[in-house]
Amino acid sequence: MDTPVILKIFSKGKMKDYFVKTEGEMHTDLGIIKLDELKTKNFGDKISSHLGAEFIIQKPRAPDFFIHARRSGAPMMPKDIGVIISNTGLCSSDQVLDAGTGSGILAIYLGGIAKKVITYEVKEEFVEIARNNIALTGLSNIECRHGDIVEEIRKLNEKFDVITLDTIAAAKVIPYVPDVIYPGGFLVTYSPFFEQAKEIREAIGKTNYTDVTTIETLEREISFTDRGTRPATARVGHTGFITIARY
Repeated sequence: MDTPVILKIFSKGKMKDYFVKTEGEMHTDLGIIKLDELKTKNFGDKISSHLGAEFIIQKPRAPDFFIHARRSGAPMMPKDIGVIISNTGLCSSDQVLDAGTGSGILAIYLGGIAKKVITYEVKEEFVEIARNNIALTGLSNIECRHGDIVEEIRKLNEKFDVITLDTIAAAKVIPYVPDVIYPGGFLVTYSPFFEQAKEIREAIGKTNYTDVTTIETLEREISFTDRGTRPATARVGHTGFITIARY
């Protein structure tokens, strides 16, 4: 194998994982691992450090890239990405337009399912980060373009089944969505503030749609201790409002 891998080991009462490439050495408190040896291994095999600690080799999946990929800002949370995937019915024949690439995390999740993902990022330095992150996944169906989606959507000749907008400029993009979306397709926007969500709803109201809803998803991890079972005190609170419209 030549792609990055996850190395997992149970140590000091908890599971630890490392995201590594198949070259060089990795120094840990459990010993040194010669990563070149991974090229002769398969997923599910074990690799040992010079101190004899055994690590399990696993194939990275989208949640691993969410944790370990280089970030250019705060990526969309998996709980919100799941809402997008489930409410649009994203499938393997879909063409997706994404804007506000950031680190490329949403594009990676979408690219693991859809036929093709074209994602736009206005900041050139973010494009480079996203392209590098996407390259690590081995996915060849994600195209990361540098450009302002407010301008670029007017030039597009393609049409899409799903359009996702994680950008402050979403309301300015929405008037052009009907020109590039297939009938029955879904538009999804992500916005952290009430004011932005309201602007988005007003913009959608001026276009042709059959259904629209805005939701917030909250997540609580459950803590299991000897004292009892309860929601964990550390939790993911508000992240953003998701607006879903069907055209």
